[in-house]
Amino acid sequence: MEKLTVEHVSKIYNTPNGSLLAVKDVSFTVEEGEFVVIVGNSGCGKTSLLNMIGGLEEKTEGSIRVSGQEVTGPGPDRGMVFQGYSLFPWLTVQKNVEFGLKMRGIDAKTRAETARKYVSLVGLEGFADTLPDALSGGMKQRAAIARTLANAPEILLMDEPFGALDAQTRIVMQELLARVSRETGSTVLFITHDIDEAILLGTRILVMSRRPGTVQKILPVSLPGKRDHTALTSPEFLALKREIMDLLWTEQVL
Repeated sequence: MEKLTVEHVSKIYNTPNGSLLAVKDVSFTVEEGEFVVIVGNSGCGKTSLLNMIGGLEEKTEGSIRVSGQEVTGPGPDRGMVFQGYSLFPWLTVQKNVEFGLKMRGIDAKTRAETARKYVSLVGLEGFADTLPDALSGGMKQRAAIARTLANAPEILLMDEPFGALDAQTRIVMQELLARVSRETGSTVLFITHDIDEAILLGTRILVMSRRPGTVQKILPVSLPGKRDHTALTSPEFLALKREIMDLLWTEQVL
């Protein structure tokens, strides 16, 4: 079943120097339960595309549908996780995760139980009563992911959520997200410029061109064994990485 359908989407920005075509004629689908990653060089329109899907920006042309319904603005069917953690600093981890449920009118007992479930799922059981300022970057992002999942969106939209983390913490978070997405069956559209991250997480990878961004190629990901750091040196991983690098290298301005 198609959870997300993007058809012939383009985005033009009006700037002081004239019109800027940022995204050009992009089409793809995301099936229910899929983890699709969009990878591309900086400035290729990845974030613009995600913002249009999230309803934060208007598309210039084309159609974007979630479960068959046209996207006309933000909605609870799409949960967004950004590089910035966007946690309320005056609320504990537990209360941050409960926040969206409270806004929807969920009763106190149900939202507390739901929040505890997702706090546990992301490995923050011992930090439920902790304020964000006392957490590391990786822990803050765990809390942000738990808060988004607790609202049960139809699709999770993630814009380079691990970009601000150090290398080791980033791998830990990648492994966590891979596990959580499998356990919850979540549908995920994930933006990154990190090729290793794209391969480790994705079931398919959309490789975008430089601006105006369009889809160069859609690659399936088939890796043996677990999706963790041990996959990074497998022959299948390295072959796919080389193919993606070659696609992106042809886009470099020399």
